[in-house]
Amino acid sequence: MMKQESGVLVSNKSMKPEHVEQLENVIEAVKSRQIKNVFFIACGGSMASLSLGDYFFTKETSVASFVYTSNEFIHRNPKSLGQNSLVILRSHSGTTPETVKAASFARQKGALTVAISMETDSPLCQSSEYIVHYNYKDGSDAIDGETGMFYSLIFQLLNVFAPNEKFARVVEKLALLEDLYTKNREKFAEVADTFGKKNKRENIIYTMASGAYIHQAYSFTSCLLMEMLWIHSNAIHSGEYFHGPFEVTDFDVPFLLILGEGPSRPLDERALSFAKKFSEKVEVVDVETLIYEGIDEDLKEYFGPAIIGVVLRLYADALAEHTGHPLSVRRYMWKMDY
Repeated sequence: MMKQESGVLVSNKSMKPEHVEQLENVIEAVKSRQIKNVFFIACGGSMASLSLGDYFFTKETSVASFVYTSNEFIHRNPKSLGQNSLVILRSHSGTTPETVKAASFARQKGALTVAISMETDSPLCQSSEYIVHYNYKDGSDAIDGETGMFYSLIFQLLNVFAPNEKFARVVEKLALLEDLYTKNREKFAEVADTFGKKNKRENIIYTMASGAYIHQAYSFTSCLLMEMLWIHSNAIHSGEYFHGPFEVTDFDVPFLLILGEGPSRPLDERALSFAKKFSEKVEVVDVETLIYEGIDEDLKEYFGPAIIGVVLRLYADALAEHTGHPLSVRRYMWKMDY
């Protein structure tokens, strides 16, 4: 069950007390300010993760929301950034230089800053006013992991700006994440392995998605295919496919398409219909086939993006296994100054 104290949604199941306290501190700080806009600031996969918050904010509230890669945020210097701004920053290690600088920049402008990281003593956390920590690969329940904590933060913020009982239900249902991850990994393990086996010699794999899932496609493309597997790729928005990118479609060109669950699904269906006519290598990950056991029907559009990330990781793991290219291998990252 879940209780509400001083307007703050508090999960009573599974979440660690220190994480509950961190979330309460952020929510109370937001409620004490007249927040008019929200900025989501990060780089790479962290930016992709935060972009989901922007998607939900623009869909569910009238609060202005923006996503910036950290360095551009500083150099563009948005005029609306100021004392009425909430700036949410994320870095997995908390050491991404551009994001650390962005936190200091936002504070200088008077914005309320919240750092999300797995390291509470990191430079990013030290540069921000508030911290939302998540556990990573330590055996903790998924509710204390990166998605569990981010969802807890986002849906409690949504409840501040646009109160709705369904946001309380999302926070409550986050206790099911661990079980949902396990069941979906089991369901998709074989099909992901088959994908890896079929595509192990491909030099390029395009991805497609829309809506809440374009951010997952970007993360899969940029971080898993390009960074970790050195496979050329591009994340194509399903709605933009017909405005240029579809000209590369041919019988031997591979596509991985996320068929979303939600308002933009018709965009994905249209792109899929065309791609399958001309390419013999279209892999479909249909979000409607995910296991949502225990999730209310009207909450599936929120949980789909959380679960699909776990499923897509299986596809990357399979490619790594069949290509003999470990996901941990890098040529440049963390090995030199850049």
